[in-house]
Amino acid sequence: MSMTETVLKGIVHGRTIELEHESGLPDGQQVKVTVEPLEKAKRLPPGEGLRRSFGAWADHAEELDEYLEWNRQQRKLGRPGIEP
Repeated sequence: MSMTETVLKGIVHGRTIELEHESGLPDGQQVKVTVEPLEKAKRLPPGEGLRRSFGAWADHAEELDEYLEWNRQQRKLGRPGIEP
């Protein structure tokens, strides 16, 4: 590492890296970025990704089923039937 290099930590959000602290560089300064994960990505147990993506519904599957069924019924109201 040369004297002009600084190691900064951050979090990746798509194409953007949000740094924990200010870099001290002027806005618009071009930089060279080498990306190295701080820790190895953890593999989730089966089903955990889905549970996390359901958010507030994760622990309320029965209520979610009821809501989805109600929603399907509401969408059918006033919709003409399909004729063969």
